[in-house]
Amino acid sequence: MPSAFFTSDLHGHVGRYRALWRAAAAELPDAIFLGGDLFPHAMDRSWDTAGAGADFVSGILAPGFAELRRRTAGRIRVFLILGNDDPAAWESDLRTCQEDGLWEYIHGRRVEWGSVPVYGYNCVPPTPFLLKDWERYDVSRFVDPGCVSPEEGQRTDELTARDMRWTTIKEELEALAGDDDQADAVWLFHTPPYDTRLDWADLDGRTIDHVPLDPHVGSIAVRRFIERRQPRITLHGHVHETARLSGDWRDGFAATHCFSGAHYRTGLALVRFDPARPQDATRELLSV
Repeated sequence: MPSAFFTSDLHGHVGRYRALWRAAAAELPDAIFLGGDLFPHAMDRSWDTAGAGADFVSGILAPGFAELRRRTAGRIRVFLILGNDDPAAWESDLRTCQEDGLWEYIHGRRVEWGSVPVYGYNCVPPTPFLLKDWERYDVSRFVDPGCVSPEEGQRTDELTARDMRWTTIKEELEALAGDDDQADAVWLFHTPPYDTRLDWADLDGRTIDHVPLDPHVGSIAVRRFIERRQPRITLHGHVHETARLSGDWRDGFAATHCFSGAHYRTGLALVRFDPARPQDATRELLSV
């Protein structure tokens, strides 16, 4: 069976990408999974040290993965999704580079990795942040205290007002999975499942208007989907500090192994796994 790297929430930090590329060139995994929040924030140009004025895809991502592809004779497949901090306007650039064979953008898709079905899903429940391209209501039109609904904020996508109001993560996951057998599946999510070791935000003891905030910020729909359908492996990011607060980067439900690739400091959290033996997965913090 193949081997894989997984990481998430690199947020445009060039050192993290370089650490990933070095490790991949040295170890030659069969696949790399990137779990969203790939790009720097809109006003961050610290990565453009040459002052060339390029965008992040053409200036950093594409050349880096092209060089990795050259050094490894194209043997590593790269699966990626976007996260809530990544504008949907970047999708066209990702698809252009996909046509060049640099990676596979798999939001809302099923692809085959040998005998392993792989699914990708960008979206998260409502957050306090203003970019709403990849936010959806979770299982109903409920919004946690302090969060902004998907119908407000800012968007670069073309979602209709009706879809903003009525689309849920629950419905999108059901449509994507259909009747597929999930026993061997790998799911690449940005959001973690709700009330687990993987979705613990630094909100304990905080209130808004005297209402206590829930420190678990993951998706109820994702949790219910995992519990009901039992994919083999699910990969998650989004909550940077969760491993520090919960004391673990992995969790699970019966037959499903769930891993987090997010990290709250400057290093790169690299999860190594084999889909045939997910219980043997490891996570290493690489310096950048």
